[in-house]
Amino acid sequence: MSEIDRLYSYRTLLTGRRAVPRHEILSKLEISLATFKRDLAKLRDRLNIPIVFDRDLGGYKLEVADSREELPGLWFSQEEILALLTIQNMIGQLEPGILGPKLKPLQKRLDEMLNSQGLSSQTLAQRVKLVHAGKRRLQLKSFEIVAKATLERLQLKVTHFNRQSGESVQRVISPQQLVHYRDNWYVDAWCHLRHGLRSFSVDALTDCELLDLEAKEFDPEMVRESMQSGYGIFGGRVKDWAKITFNVERARWVQHEEWHPDQIGSINKDGTYTLEIPYSDERELVGDILKYGSDVSVISPSSLVKLIKDHLSGAINKYSKN
Repeated sequence: MSEIDRLYSYRTLLTGRRAVPRHEILSKLEISLATFKRDLAKLRDRLNIPIVFDRDLGGYKLEVADSREELPGLWFSQEEILALLTIQNMIGQLEPGILGPKLKPLQKRLDEMLNSQGLSSQTLAQRVKLVHAGKRRLQLKSFEIVAKATLERLQLKVTHFNRQSGESVQRVISPQQLVHYRDNWYVDAWCHLRHGLRSFSVDALTDCELLDLEAKEFDPEMVRESMQSGYGIFGGRVKDWAKITFNVERARWVQHEEWHPDQIGSINKDGTYTLEIPYSDERELVGDILKYGSDVSVISPSSLVKLIKDHLSGAINKYSKN
């Protein structure tokens, strides 16, 4: 039995009993007297569990039965503790104003949970670091309005800046879900101008105005299939599968990565790694392939091969001019 399971067993053993003799505790938990003494000290001093010895009853019992008193640290597995540490760290790094003072009570509660495990929030900040890459500046007011419309199921009037065309277009959208992807926020929404589901980068939405109109509603599974079937943030309905091969050196890393939930990966006899992934829009996929330079080659489809060739040729031409 693990230490966490054993410590939790004390609560189960002592609940509903007037008192439990020491020999019965040692027998049921299959522990030595020395282990029992260490457990007792941890339960009392670090977890604030009021276990006392009652001489009249000849055993141990819980002194105060407070319905709010729990074993905060013992509800969590190692994975959950890691998640708790990550949440605590993220709260400390949040930009001020997104949630503001509403997070303070949560942060205090998390501090108490961490302290119950013998962990320090200050040590956490020093030892666990979240590194952000490619994070774009976000207008807090826009984010708050988009989030409000998404949660309260209301339509939103926005001006959307299309980075590809350089144009700004006024639209009315019905937000379906917020997506945090690669350190940036997106909103999947029904566009009443284009009559279709679209993904918008929240930092590209300006002049956001909440409308007193109910948002057009779609089944979450339908939204998932329409917006997340393909590769990356441009994950619309799948139009093709990309087949790419990484050289031996790069394969040592890529074979352990998940590019897409439905990907198919295989190690070849020569040690190279072939990855097959579905996509609906080439833009993000092309960028991710190009960053591997000569360590990767696209096998199919031919349209994607040509696109990669064109990008590489354009880059060579620019460097040749210099």
